[in-house]
Amino acid sequence: MIQTVSTMPFNDQKPGTSGLRKKVRIFEQPHYAENFIQSVFDSLDGFAGETLVLGGDGRFLNREVIQIALKMAAANGFGRVLVGQGGILSTPAASHLIRSSGAFGGLVLSASHNPGGPDEDFGIKYNVSNGGPAPEKVTDAIHARTLSIDSYRIFEADDVDIDTIGVSQLGDMSVEVIDPVADYADLMESLFDFTAIRAMIAGGFTLAFDSMSAVTGPYAVEIFERRLGAPAGTVMNATPLPDFGHHHPDPNLVHAKDLYDRMMAPDAPDFGAASDGDGDRNLIIGRHCYVTPSDSLAVLAANAHCAPGYAIGLKGIARSMPTSGAADRVAEKLGIPLYETPTGWKFFGNLLDAGMATICGEESAGTGSDHVREKDGIWAVLLWLNILAARRQSVAQIMAEHWATYGRNYYARHDYEAIAKDRADALMAALRDRLEGLPGTVNSGGTVSSADDFAYTDPTDQSVSRNQGVRILFDDGSRVVFRLSGTGTEGATLRVYIERYVGPDGDLGLPTGEALAPLIAAAQDVADIAGHTGMDQPSVIT
Repeated sequence: MIQTVSTMPFNDQKPGTSGLRKKVRIFEQPHYAENFIQSVFDSLDGFAGETLVLGGDGRFLNREVIQIALKMAAANGFGRVLVGQGGILSTPAASHLIRSSGAFGGLVLSASHNPGGPDEDFGIKYNVSNGGPAPEKVTDAIHARTLSIDSYRIFEADDVDIDTIGVSQLGDMSVEVIDPVADYADLMESLFDFTAIRAMIAGGFTLAFDSMSAVTGPYAVEIFERRLGAPAGTVMNATPLPDFGHHHPDPNLVHAKDLYDRMMAPDAPDFGAASDGDGDRNLIIGRHCYVTPSDSLAVLAANAHCAPGYAIGLKGIARSMPTSGAADRVAEKLGIPLYETPTGWKFFGNLLDAGMATICGEESAGTGSDHVREKDGIWAVLLWLNILAARRQSVAQIMAEHWATYGRNYYARHDYEAIAKDRADALMAALRDRLEGLPGTVNSGGTVSSADDFAYTDPTDQSVSRNQGVRILFDDGSRVVFRLSGTGTEGATLRVYIERYVGPDGDLGLPTGEALAPLIAAAQDVADIAGHTGMDQPSVIT
């Protein structure tokens, strides 16, 4: 039986770049999740009898919200829901399933790389029929509906068994519980030379993959250990846990320190990698050689032809504005377009759909291609492995040759977390007020050549996105970028991106901190970060 439940709006349900993310305690409020899901459905047209994909990263509250979403989908007229067994579905696997099944869209329950547990984070994101995150016009409509909603519809029934693969009914809607791994693993096998990678591993090549007690564990065990023949135990922290084992599932040098220390040890494996809470980010570390996400994007693009799925070449490369310019030089040498977009994977979707780009990446550890419409951590690891198998060189050798060819973009991101929102907004407002007077001034970073607030015109539909981050560019090609992140759940996070380019004939072996020190000082001075935030040091440096 369908129930119509009266409700009142919540004023804090504006989706960010990756859906709605809040603390679990907020989502546990009566009607909170229901309001948002109903607002999503109310913002869509034409889904009666259609298919919805549903799954998440297994974090705390995942199973409970899946039951709510199933019952609401039935009450609102969907004809079929495909749900990952146990409620598990990585974000890239969900994107693939939406595309391969012809689904109307999907609900992805995740807060990505944010911590999980009863006192941590939860999230809901709607993906559209191309498999990618909802564009701004859809998220704007969802937000508008959350402010006026007065009721939601839900099917009154017992909970659905989501642990047994098979089909059941929820009113007039069928619920299909599917293997969350098999189709995705098959897709990976169609893109990469598994035979060559398997032979490399059989020949003694060693690797370590840290799933961080998050969603990629089942995917990584199936692909790396079963299909590619890596020894059991190659995948670390392989069981998804609701609290991610009390760890922060963000694949960076702070939260994946155990992997980093292992890769820097004398007896390190040949290759190390990690992925995050929902499987869309990646960390790449060779033996004694960390690869920044920006450099990884450039290397993957330059060598993608090593993999069968990309042997015919790339149509274009897209990167987010804060990502370093390393990929730009690859695009120039390949004679293909380079697109600079705002942060947020949804901005890549139009380029991919239009066939204008093949590989995309963000400095925040996300890379992917036109095989899905999300960034994809395991995809990036497999492309690296395919390149290593084809070139028969170490990660360090590949990086050295890359920099000798293209030059090196020394790069770091400094995050100042949990800043009071009014202070963060005041810092950005003061920066914007200074932009006009900055060109021609001199500071520790050098002479400022230009300064602006990045705006993007989408080449496929001419839509414009403004206020996407403050850029300060220097005469020598260096730059500092300031941006407030939309992925946190508490306060505001200021991200400061620092980049210095050194050509192939320059000093390519400097420690990153040393190479960037003058620009780091310039960023502090120009933005008065300490004065606005009270923080003398960033919370995290990646």
